[in-house]
Amino acid sequence: KTPVCNFGEKAKDFNLLSTENNRVSLNDIKGENGTLIMFICNHCPYVIATIDDIVHTAKELEKEGVKSIAIMSNDPTDYPEDSFENMIKFHEKYDFGFPYVYDEDQSVGIKYDAVCTPDFFGYNKNLELQYRGRIYELNNEVRPRVRKENSPNELLAAMLKVSKTTEGPKNQIPSIGCSIKWKQ
Repeated sequence: KTPVCNFGEKAKDFNLLSTENNRVSLNDIKGENGTLIMFICNHCPYVIATIDDIVHTAKELEKEGVKSIAIMSNDPTDYPEDSFENMIKFHEKYDFGFPYVYDEDQSVGIKYDAVCTPDFFGYNKNLELQYRGRIYELNNEVRPRVRKENSPNELLAAMLKVSKTTEGPKNQIPSIGCSIKWKQ
């Protein structure tokens, strides 16, 4: 479960290799009206359950001047599905409209205090944190997990609010997922 949003906390810089074989920094993906930084991976059932909606949400947000990036901080030693080669396949399979980058030394995940996949960090145009919640409610009664019926897309609503007002919603429900796989 992600911690409560630390409103106003500044985004931290990074320079990471993307699945398209170029380096991407915070400045490269800063959106005119906001920036969504997501920590995901390839194997997590929570990510797999939501990835189509994550990609769709990012495409909707881009129309509103909010850019997105996904960062993979897991150690692939015990989870070979999260290797860089498999990141490339995952990126292509789901047709990401945003960079997918590899945090090989895990320093970015640590700097952001990322705790799970997916973990969403929504920033306003000044790169101040305004959202640290979930995409929507998952139905925990079924495996694999699916979106709970009639559950609104809280991530989209929050980031649209951020894009228009620079402020996120005061009430946010934490994202849940698999823990980040830290190196031993």
